[in-house]
Amino acid sequence: MSISQPFVAHKFGGSSMRDAERIAHVAATLATRAGEPQIVVVSAMQGVTDALIDLVHSAAARSDDWREALARLRDRHQAAALALLGAHAEATVAWLDQEFANLADVLHALALLGTPSREALDLVQGLGEVWSSHLLSGHFKVRGDASVWCDAREILRVRAEELGVMVDWPLSQAQFDTFRERQPSTRYVVTGFVARDSEGRATTLGRNGSDYSGAIFGALAAAVEVHIWTDVDGVYSADPRAVPEAVLIPELSYHEACELAYFGAKVIHPQTMAPAIERQIPIYIRNTFNPSHRGSRISAERSLEPPVKGVSAFSGLAILNVEGAGMIGVPGTAERVFGALRHGSISVVMISQGSSEHSICCVVREAEVDRAERLLVEAFTRELDRGMIERIAVTRGISVLAVVGDGMAGHPGTAARLFDQLGRGRINVRAIAQGASERNISVAIDSADAARALRAVHAGFYLSAQTISVGVVGPGNVGAVLIEQLREAAPRLRAQFGLDLRVRAISGSRTLAISETGIDLAHWRDTYAQAGDGDLDAFAKHVHASHLPHALIADCSASPLVAAQYPKWLAQGIHIVTPNKQAGSGPIARYREILANARESGARFRYEASVGAGLPIITTLRDLIDTGDRIDRIEGMFSGTLAFLFNRFDGSQPFSALVREARQLGYTEPDPRDDLDGRDVARKLVILARELGLATEVADVDVDSLVPAEFAAGSTDDFMAQLPALDAAMQERLDAARANGEVLRFVASLDASGKARVGLRAMPASHAFANGKLTDNFVQFTTARYNKNPLVVQGPGAGPDVTAAGVFADLLRVAAYLGARV
Repeated sequence: MSISQPFVAHKFGGSSMRDAERIAHVAATLATRAGEPQIVVVSAMQGVTDALIDLVHSAAARSDDWREALARLRDRHQAAALALLGAHAEATVAWLDQEFANLADVLHALALLGTPSREALDLVQGLGEVWSSHLLSGHFKVRGDASVWCDAREILRVRAEELGVMVDWPLSQAQFDTFRERQPSTRYVVTGFVARDSEGRATTLGRNGSDYSGAIFGALAAAVEVHIWTDVDGVYSADPRAVPEAVLIPELSYHEACELAYFGAKVIHPQTMAPAIERQIPIYIRNTFNPSHRGSRISAERSLEPPVKGVSAFSGLAILNVEGAGMIGVPGTAERVFGALRHGSISVVMISQGSSEHSICCVVREAEVDRAERLLVEAFTRELDRGMIERIAVTRGISVLAVVGDGMAGHPGTAARLFDQLGRGRINVRAIAQGASERNISVAIDSADAARALRAVHAGFYLSAQTISVGVVGPGNVGAVLIEQLREAAPRLRAQFGLDLRVRAISGSRTLAISETGIDLAHWRDTYAQAGDGDLDAFAKHVHASHLPHALIADCSASPLVAAQYPKWLAQGIHIVTPNKQAGSGPIARYREILANARESGARFRYEASVGAGLPIITTLRDLIDTGDRIDRIEGMFSGTLAFLFNRFDGSQPFSALVREARQLGYTEPDPRDDLDGRDVARKLVILARELGLATEVADVDVDSLVPAEFAAGSTDDFMAQLPALDAAMQERLDAARANGEVLRFVASLDASGKARVGLRAMPASHAFANGKLTDNFVQFTTARYNKNPLVVQGPGAGPDVTAAGVFADLLRVAAYLGARV
C-alpha cells in the first residue's frame, strides 16, 4: 500500500479511554479526519494501571482479595469488548480470557514467592495498554475503518539511564519500518507506555510513558504533527483548579512548554517533547471531550508577546540549606553537595547560592529530604565537627513558583513585577533562581501561600483579572449605594482594566451574607435578607480567603466597634477603605496602632470619604505636605446639614423651622442634635490635624455647640419640641452679623500650633464660605505657597451617592497599588 500523505500521531490518555463509550468516541473523532494517515497511541482505561500495580503488591503480600480484584478488572474489559464489538466480540472476549488467565498465573507465582519482582511489575503494569489498544483497533474494524494493531513491545527497544528511559532509535526504527512493510495501513493503533529492554524483557517508559510513546511513534513514523488528547482544552497560563481565571495559551515554544511542565503543568511531561523537539514536530494539546477546539500548539516558533506566558507551581518540596563561613572561597563545595545527593539518587528541583558563597540552598522533594539531610551530614561530618559548616537546615512545606516566557529575556522589569506582586500579596520568598536564558524565574515559598501567590502573580502579569476579595460592612445608606456602584462598574472594570472586584461578604450589625465565588450583586438585597447570623471575626476570615491574593474591607458603618477591628485586620494584611470617622478620630493610641500595622503588613488604610465624602480633601492635604509645602491654617465647613441651615437662615423664618425642614428632607441625622452639637465636625477636624502629625484628640477641640446643655438629654421628640426656644438667640446672632455685612457659617479651624476650634462664626460676605450652594462643603488651606490666595476645595460633602463614590475611589486607589491598570 502506497501512502502519499505524511502521518499524524495521536495519543489518547486514560480519561479518553475510560470506558466503551469513550473509546467509541475516540474512534469517531479520528474517523472525522478523513484522508489523514494516523498513528494512534493509547493509554490504559482510566485507573487500570494503578489497579494492576495494586494487584502485583496484593498478590506478593499474599492478600486474599487479589483474585476478586482481578475478576473485576476482567469483567470491566469484557463488558467494554461486548459494547464495542457487538456480534463480533467472541474472539476478543476469548483473547481477553486468555490474557487474564496468564496474568493470574503470574500473580499466583508472585504469591508463592512473596515478593514483587521488578520484572513482574514491568510486565503486569503495561498490560492495560495492550488490552485498551486491542479494543480500539477491533472497534475500528467493526466500523469498517482501516486499522492495524501494533504491540509496541515488538517495536521499541529502550535502556534505563541516569536521565531516564532512553530509546535505541536505530533498532526501534528498523523494527518499525519492517512492521509497516509487513502490515501496511493508513492507521496503526499502538500500545502506549510499554517497550522491551535490551535483553528483550517487557518494560515500561515510566509514569507519563504513554505520552512519551506518542512522541516516539510520531518520530518513528516521520509524523508532521503529534496530538496529545487529554481532558482539558490545552496548556493554560496556570492550573485552572488553582486559578479559575487562567487562560488558554494558543501558541508556545518547546522551551516554554518544558519549563511550565517541569514546574507543575500536568497536561504534558517534559520527556514527552524530546523526540518532537529533536525532529521539530509540532505538538498539539487537545481535548477529547471538546474535539473541535484547536488546543495549544507547541513548536520551535517563539512568540515574545506577552513576555510571560504562564505561571506554575510545584508543591510537596523542602529546602535543604548548607551554610557556614568555612565554605567561602573553598572550591568544590557545591560539587560535594550535589555529588552526595546524586549518589543517593535524589533529584534537585531548584538551586540557589549567594555570591558570598556562605550558603548553598537546594530544593528537593519533601519525601526525600530526610535521606538527603543524612547524606549531606555524612558528606560534611568533618566540616560540621570543626565548625567550618555551621549547620545543614531543613525547611518543609515548600512550593516552587515559576514564571515562564521566552519574551522575558532582555525584557527589563519582569523580576521586579514578580517580587512586587509577591510583596503586595504578603508572600515571603525563601529562595530565588533564574537561569541565564531568562525564560524562567523560580521562587521557593511556603506551600500555605502557594495558591494566593499563584493568583497574585498570574494577575500581576495581566494573564487574568486582578482579583480582590471584597467585604462590605454596613449595607445601609452609603453601603447600599456602594454595592450598587460596584455592580454597575464591575463589567467595565473587568473588561477595560482586568480588575475583578469580587464582593464575597456583606455584614450588618448581626447579619452576615457570604459567598465563596462572589455574591450576585444584582440580587444582593435578597441574599442579605435571607442571610444568617454572623460576627465580624467570621466576616473578616471569609473575606481574607487564603486562595485569593488580596482582601479589602469597605466599612460603610459609623460604628466604633467596627473601627476597633482595624488594627487586627490591617495586621492580617486586609486593606481598609472607609467613611467611618471613628478610626481616624478615635483614641490616638489606636490610631497609631492602625498606622503602624498598615506599615508593617503593607495593607492600605484609605479614609478620604471620612472628611469630605467624595471631595479630595485628604488627598489634597497630603499632596501639599508631600511636596514640601508648609500648612499654616486649615478652615472648613464640613457639615452639609449645617451648610444647608445657614445658607437658608436669612431671618424670613425661624431657625427651628429650618431644622424641621432639613429633617423632613433627610439632610439631618434622625436626631438633629448629632448635627447641631458640632461633634461630627470636630471629628473631621481631628482627622485633618493628625494628617499634620498632631496628636489631637476630639476632647482637645473647642466646640461651640448649638445645643444648650439643658437640651442634651431627653428624646428626639422632646428636643424638637424645645427647639423654638433657640430662635431668639439665633436671630440675634444673625442680626449682629448682618449689621457688619457678614453671614453666619458653622466653621472648623486649625492653626499650625494645633489650636482647633469648631463653632458658629460671622464671615465676610465676600468670603468663599459665604458663596456656596446649599449643602456644599468647603475646606480652605492657607500655606506657604497658597498664602495670599488660599487653596479652596468645594463641593457636595454629604449624601450616600457622593460618600459611596469617595469610598469607591479609595478602593480603586488600593487596586492600582496592587497592580491593577486603573
